Formats: sequence, C-alpha cells, structure tokens
Amino acid sequence: MTENELFYMLALQKVKGVGDISAKKLLRHFGSAQSIFEAAKKNKIDLPEIGTFMLQGIKNFDDWPRVEEEIKYIAKMHLQVVSIFDDDYPTKLFHAPDGPILYFQQGNFNINQSKVISIVGTRNITPYGKRMVAEIVEGLAEHKPLIISGLAYGVDVEAHLNALKHNLPTIGVLGHGFNRIYPSIHKKIAHKMLENGGLISEFWHSDIVDRNNFLKRNRIVAGLSEATVIIESGKKGGSLVTADIANSYNRDVFAVPGRATDIYSLGCNNLIKRNQAALITSATDIIEILQWEVQEKKTTNRQLNLFVDLNEDEQKIFDFLQEKGKTSLDEMAFQLQMPISKTAQNLLNMELNGVVASLAGKMFEII
Repeated sequence: MTENELFYMLALQKVKGVGDISAKKLLRHFGSAQSIFEAAKKNKIDLPEIGTFMLQGIKNFDDWPRVEEEIKYIAKMHLQVVSIFDDDYPTKLFHAPDGPILYFQQGNFNINQSKVISIVGTRNITPYGKRMVAEIVEGLAEHKPLIISGLAYGVDVEAHLNALKHNLPTIGVLGHGFNRIYPSIHKKIAHKMLENGGLISEFWHSDIVDRNNFLKRNRIVAGLSEATVIIESGKKGGSLVTADIANSYNRDVFAVPGRATDIYSLGCNNLIKRNQAALITSATDIIEILQWEVQEKKTTNRQLNLFVDLNEDEQKIFDFLQEKGKTSLDEMAFQLQMPISKTAQNLLNMELNGVVASLAGKMFEII
C-alpha cells in the first residue's frame, strides 16, 4: 500500500457515521478511499446504503493532521498495515461482513493457515479453567493450529502461555493501539509472542482505552478463526459476545461445561443449553467435529493430475488456491479481479479435470 492510499484509508476509518460495512461498500464501488473523498466533495456518492449523514461526514472530514500523525507513528514503530485490498488480508476475516477495512500488526505468523482456533473466557479463571485450557491446547498441539485470543487476564493469557509452551503460533488481538499493552503485566508475554505469533489491532495509538473497543475487537477474534472455544464464562461477559459473533459468521462455537452451581460456568452452560455452542470436554472433541484428521488423511492420499493442461486463468486460480488454501468463489473472483461467472466456469472445468474439489458454501480447494 502506498502512503497516499494509506492516508485516505486511515481517514475513511475515522469518518463519523461510516462503519466497516458501509466503508466496504464504498470501497467496492469507487475502488479506492481517495476516490470516495473526491466523489463526496462533488456530491457524487449516489448509493442507496449511503445516506445524507454519511455523505456529510465524508465531505466535512477535517481530522487530517491526526491522520498524518498516525502515519508517522506507523513508520516509527515499523507496523505492518494490512487492508482488504491486500493479498495477505486474512481469508476468514474477509468473509466477516463487519471486519475492519484495515488493521496493524507486528510479529511472525501465517494468518491464513488452515487451522486457526480462538480460545476465550472469563478474566476470573479458576483452577478448573486453567486445567482445561492446558489440556485442550496440549491436545491440539499435534495439529499445530494458530491460537488466537485477546491477551486479557484469565483464560486469554492462559491460552497464549500454553500455546507458547507447546511451540504453537499465537496472536493477541488488542483492544487498543500499539503504544501500550493492557494489562501492562502482560508486556513480557506479548514480546515473547512476537517470535512465533504476534499482535493485531485496528486501533490507532491515539485512541483511548475504552471498554467498547475491547468488545469491538471481539469480532476480529471470532472472524480470524475456524472455531471459537469458550472456557469458563459468567452469565455475562465479553467471551459470550465473541461466541454470538462467531455464530453470526457461521463459525463453529465450542463450550466447556461446568457444574450448575459454578458462577464462572453459567455462560458456557447457557450456550450449550440454548444450542449456541457444542459441548466439548477435550481437544479430541474439537478435532473430530472439525474433521482435522479426515482432512489431513485426504490431503495425504490426494495426488494432482500432472497431465492436465491449465489455461492462463485456470493457472491463476490454481496458484491462488495453492497459496491461500480453501477459498470461496466470491473471494477468488474479488482477489483475482476476475468476473464471478468466468471464475465459476474455470473452476467447473478444473473440477471436471480433477484439479479442484468443490466444498459446501461455494468453497473450493486443490485436490
């Protein structure tokens, strides 16, 4: 991303009244953030979803000095900026309708690996909760998943610590900018995570530490993951918000049950009771439900027919799937800038030739 593109993308992120869903619609329509601001000045934004309030917010945006200050901070801290136009924007997060139009990151990780699990729960973790986090992470370790959490007290930090213990990559999604680590007691852990994992945040260094920001970041925790695991939660709490968001994204949600009298198991028990989460008691349950062993066996037994000749567009699709893994038709068309009808026809030809396999939800992967 050029500095000019970053300048206008950051500005769009801070326009009052324009959320991530509206921003994405505008970006798809105009192709760039700069074009959106130019069109607003000329009153040429004529989209049904964009009302007068949003239009005026874009047109009257005047916080440019703050944008310039943030760009300087990004350069100073050597932050990597990832936008929805970038090839390395997370595939799973791309499918979240309210995912951020851009975010910042530090560390060393592959966000698009196939096995990504979020583990969240109460800040007031009990010995039972600690034991379950440890047992589940240890049980998942042989499959080498990426572990996501929020670097908060309790279940979050236990998830990160156990991932580090088993040499698993782990990412903390922050509810604030990179100018701090909250809670500060987790600074050493955060630094260690940069070696095999890292940190992600959509917030600027000048943003205040606010409870709503921590709730907002939960959609990224859910959106990055194949499944979300809740280990201990009270009747109310941020982890239940994460579970609700994950369900809205049609992702798997798992909950560890507890005794009916345990206040920090009420949330998990209620999720299970209301069929909003699958009951699990071990990592084996997660592995079986997500069919990780079945997928690995299929991958081992499959061989690509090397004698199939691919045309230019089919080769682009093949290279994309080889790099990104399982991907939807819509995302391939968007990322490859290929019409959906043309992408679908090429995928059909490749499927008939035994090169790709079609999966549920218009998803495709290489055979």
